[in-house]
Amino acid sequence: MSDLYDTHEQGERVKSWLRENGSAIVMGLVLAFALMFGFKQWQAWQTSKRQQASAEYQVMLSFIEAGNMDAAVPNYEVLKSEYPRSAYTSMAAMMMAKARLQAGQVDLAATELKNVMEKGQPEPMKVIARERLARLKVGQGEYDAALELLRDAPSETGFEALFAEIRGDIYLGKGDTGRAVEFYRLALENIEEGVGNRELLVIKLEALGETVEGTPETQAEPLGGEV
Repeated sequence: MSDLYDTHEQGERVKSWLRENGSAIVMGLVLAFALMFGFKQWQAWQTSKRQQASAEYQVMLSFIEAGNMDAAVPNYEVLKSEYPRSAYTSMAAMMMAKARLQAGQVDLAATELKNVMEKGQPEPMKVIARERLARLKVGQGEYDAALELLRDAPSETGFEALFAEIRGDIYLGKGDTGRAVEFYRLALENIEEGVGNRELLVIKLEALGETVEGTPETQAEPLGGEV
């Protein structure tokens, strides 16, 4: 009998608790479903934005490949204004910079690369833009500006060989062949399969009277610092 009483008492307590907290439970469920639905809507919106940015990029790319830069500009402007943080916008800026450079519009190309270097997405795009801008500066004979760009890079991870090669080009342009050779060898030491151009580095070294054996043991030790 006491067991039955205890069961009845527990049931009454549950009913009392539900009367006091039922509205909060219902509200919590409503909010949970609303958040779930809102998240799905947000995901759909994000997917739509990516698809739209991709479409603008593909159209712009087709115009550039056809040599019609003027026609590509409106799509590029849409990407910059409507999708400023999209990776497609960064890729579009890099393509536009290349097209500007090929057209002899060096200053405009540099401006595009600077924008990606500062605002590009994802983060590695910023490093790629910095590397290309440094090469552009070397091509213009602005060796100190190029060296400063490399020195200010937040990270060189994955770009060690490319950055070392550019430093070699910088010091070669400055007439310091000794440091140029050191950096070209450092680039060879760090080069990875499919990244950079080993044959070009060998040509640069041989043009300076160097012999390249092709094994890490015969290459120069990494530099301890940078001037």
